Amino acid sequence: MPTIRASQEHDIPAIAAIYGHHVLHGTGTFETVPPTEEDMAARRADVLGKGLPYLVLEEDANVLGFAYCQWFKPRPAYRFSAEDSIYLHPDAAGKGLGRQLLDALCAQAEALGLRKLIAVIGDSGNAGSIGVHHAAGFTPAGTLTSCGWKFGRWLDIVIMERTVGDADRTPPEDGA
Repeated sequence: MPTIRASQEHDIPAIAAIYGHHVLHGTGTFETVPPTEEDMAARRADVLGKGLPYLVLEEDANVLGFAYCQWFKPRPAYRFSAEDSIYLHPDAAGKGLGRQLLDALCAQAEALGLRKLIAVIGDSGNAGSIGVHHAAGFTPAGTLTSCGWKFGRWLDIVIMERTVGDADRTPPEDGA
């Protein structure tokens, strides 16, 4: 049975391999050169250094996917909004694992006091990512057409959003 847990440093090779596959074969990310393990370790450290969640889904000691939040924008007024990222090993797709991972990420984001999660999904034809976000309560917020060029074609970005916690019904605790 798969488990979801906080990522650890020893997960980096698997995380880098999963992401590298998507860079080379998918349109969910607009990167075109797979980051090194060192790059992925630095990105993970950046997320964790900001106090944001970085999760892995594993089964039988094999990492099958990862998900994390990153601030949507760096300015202070955006401090209650984060962008989610989720990637699965290709053998794990279509089994409901992405939904489990995304639900866990949303729960952790809410526990941290975030109010809005934003998905910036590469490729309007990315039915898997759009579907898992929709199933997890995200709603469409817009599409930016033809803003990326990969694999010899123009690609859209689909933006979806999900409110968490008290959303915009109450002011944040810090009120500033």
